[in-house]
Amino acid sequence: MTDPNIAADLSHVGEVAPVTDPANGPHKPRSLWGDAWRQLRRKPLFLLSVFIILVVVVIAIAPGLFSSRAADFSDLNHANESPSADAWFGYDNQGYDVYARTIYGARASLLVGIFATLLTVLIGSIVGIIAGYYGRWIDSVLSRFGDIFAGLPFVLGAIVILTTFNPPDSHPGEVRIIAQVVGSISVLTWPVAMRIMRSATLVAKQLDYVKAARGLGASTSRIIFRHLLPNTIAPVLVYATIALGAAIGAEATLAYLGIGIRSPVVSWGVEISDARDYFQNVPHMLLFPAGFVTITVLAFVMLGDAVRQALDPKAR
Repeated sequence: MTDPNIAADLSHVGEVAPVTDPANGPHKPRSLWGDAWRQLRRKPLFLLSVFIILVVVVIAIAPGLFSSRAADFSDLNHANESPSADAWFGYDNQGYDVYARTIYGARASLLVGIFATLLTVLIGSIVGIIAGYYGRWIDSVLSRFGDIFAGLPFVLGAIVILTTFNPPDSHPGEVRIIAQVVGSISVLTWPVAMRIMRSATLVAKQLDYVKAARGLGASTSRIIFRHLLPNTIAPVLVYATIALGAAIGAEATLAYLGIGIRSPVVSWGVEISDARDYFQNVPHMLLFPAGFVTITVLAFVMLGDAVRQALDPKAR
C-alpha cells in the first residue's frame, strides 16, 4: 500500500503562491484549483493518465460495448488456446474467453478501489481534522490509535479480518465479500489519510481567518466545515488518487491469496488467482489481466503525482 511517509510530502500541498507578471509586477493570484488546472493541462503524463482512467471507467460501466461475449461464455473445445482473431486474449483452461472476462472484471476491481478509497478518506479525514483542531490529549490519543493500525502489516491484517468473517468452506455472497474486502482495505489504510489531514489542519488553524472566526464566536462545527475543511482537503484528494490505484492492486493481491473476491464474481484479481497454477503452460491467462491491473494502477499513480505537483507551489 501507499507509503505512510507520503503524509510529510503532502502536508504543504494547497498553499497558494503569489503570481508575478514580469512586465506588470505582482497581481491578484488565480484560485488554487484554477492555477492547478492551468498547470495540469500542459502535462502529457496527466492527459495520458486521465485518458487511461476514462477508458477503464467506460469499460466498467458498459462492458458490453467492448465484448460481444458474456463473462461466463465457455467453450471447452478451445481450452488453453493462444490469442487469435476469434479470442484476442486466448482461452483459459476452462474454455473461458480471457478477453471477455478481463473486460467484465474491470467493474468489480474498480468498485473495490473506489469504495475502499472513499471509506479510507472519510475515516482518515474525520479523525485527522478532529485531532489537528483540538490538539492536546485528544490529538495524542487519536494519533496513537492511528499508529496501532498503521503498524499492522497489510497482508497479515487482511488475512486475519477476512478469514475471521469467512471461515474455511464458507460461501459468502457477492455483495458480502466485496463489502468485506472494501472494509478490510479501509480499516488498514486510513491512518495515512489521517496524518495528511492532521498536518494540514495544524497549519490551517493558525491562519488569521480561523482565528477571526473563533474570535467572532463561530461554533466549532462551523469553523471545521466552513473554514478548515475547504482549505485542507486538497492534499487528501491528492492522496486519494494514489490510494485508489493502490486499492485496486490490494484487491488483486487478496484475491490471489484466496481470501478476497472469489468466483462467481469476476475481477482482475480473481483471474490472476485462477491463472497462477497454469502460468507455464497458459501464460496469457495471467499476463493480460495482470497487465490491466498494472496499467490502471500506474495511471492513478501518475494522476496523483501530477495533481500533487500542480497543487504544490514548492514543487514548481
